[in-house]
Amino acid sequence: MRYKLLNNKSNYLLSAVSTIAPILPIVISISLLITEHYLFFLFASLATFLILGFPVAICLAGSSLLYILFSGQVPSIVVAQRMLDGIDSFPLLAIPFFIFAGNLMNSAGITSRIFDFAKAAMGWTRGGLGHVNVCASVVFSGMSGAAVADAGGLGAIEIRAMKDAGYDPSFAVGVTAASSTIGPIIPPSLPLVIYGVMASASVGQLFVAGLIPGFLMAASLMIMIAWTAKRKSYPRDCNFSIFVLWYTFRRAFLSLLTPVIIIGGISTGMFTPTEAAIAAVVYSVILGSVVYRTLSWHRFLRVSMDTIETTSVILLIVASATIFAWILTSSQISLLFIDVLSDFTDSKWVTLLIITLILFFVGFFMETIAAITILVPILLPVAVSFGVDPIHFGIIMVLNLMIGLLTPPVGMVLYVLSQVSNVSFEKCVKGTAPFLIPLVISLLLVTFVPALSMWLPTVLYR
Repeated sequence: MRYKLLNNKSNYLLSAVSTIAPILPIVISISLLITEHYLFFLFASLATFLILGFPVAICLAGSSLLYILFSGQVPSIVVAQRMLDGIDSFPLLAIPFFIFAGNLMNSAGITSRIFDFAKAAMGWTRGGLGHVNVCASVVFSGMSGAAVADAGGLGAIEIRAMKDAGYDPSFAVGVTAASSTIGPIIPPSLPLVIYGVMASASVGQLFVAGLIPGFLMAASLMIMIAWTAKRKSYPRDCNFSIFVLWYTFRRAFLSLLTPVIIIGGISTGMFTPTEAAIAAVVYSVILGSVVYRTLSWHRFLRVSMDTIETTSVILLIVASATIFAWILTSSQISLLFIDVLSDFTDSKWVTLLIITLILFFVGFFMETIAAITILVPILLPVAVSFGVDPIHFGIIMVLNLMIGLLTPPVGMVLYVLSQVSNVSFEKCVKGTAPFLIPLVISLLLVTFVPALSMWLPTVLYR
């Protein structure tokens, strides 16, 4: 769904014009620091391709090829070799399987069981469906690892239920959009897999590091929901019933075991992240076809084709970014940024603030995977040189870019929810804006309190 949306004419034109914005600060900085005109040509050609509206993968591979052809430093065959090397990685196998597992759960109706249980557990509170929305996203985040999957799967159920209960549609969309960003923070997480490959960091440690920040995001959103519900006098959506709670728990029990299998298997060392993804797919197939009997052969084939399409796009971006990252690394761009920041400040915290602002700005204009693949080779060495742990930096980067999914002009979650809810894009933006406050507060806490993301990896792995 996320890539089909880009075919919408208005979204396409908006993206084509605006994608230059995150490149400008990089181009300006490099043009001031670098005298080699070929390297400047690399960024100029990338910016040009983005303005013309080419796909991100073509922009990265095309600008890299032009750089190599004009500089003559290495044979052009290096482009193909580096692209193949970039996707020849065992951790990347987790991507198609986690995508497949999330799609299977959406198609097999597992998400509705999760929502019913969350409603029985939290629906009795004031503004209860808002809290249900967040709780359901926390559970589903332990299955899919993608914000768009959360928004497209659970989002339709959640928004419809909140509308029927009398909630303002923009509030319903805002809660749903904000809660969907928890998905890629709590493991499993597709962006963290990409970051782990690009940064040569442990995907298992990254997954564990996202647990506390993910629950922190959920708690901050629920505080915001409680305040809004009290201010707008939203009702309690249902009476608490231990019998209903037990009934919905029994219906959802096998579904709720999915995140236990994934997270428990990884944290105890029983699975690698890739093996956990395969286990999630097998378990989802068994639930959908044998236990619940809601997964037909036709649905299975449709989900398989959607998974192939999404995976192909992601891996093409990763392959194209590999050659681009190799050029940046061999040109020692990061050393130039280190020198500049060292002249400006010697404080780790000021450096983190600057990097956070850069990532926050980039998130407004660039899709998550593209931003990770482009910026990790530049920013990670800078952060490490100032004493930032790569695992901590990975959580900071992904959380930053998740917030970017909620901000125009390229807020993919907003476009998805606008379609599934029949709410205008402008109202989606307006409804989501207040929930950026708790998310930004969570981001700052995670950034400047490293223990929030580093405590669990230290206990389990170090």
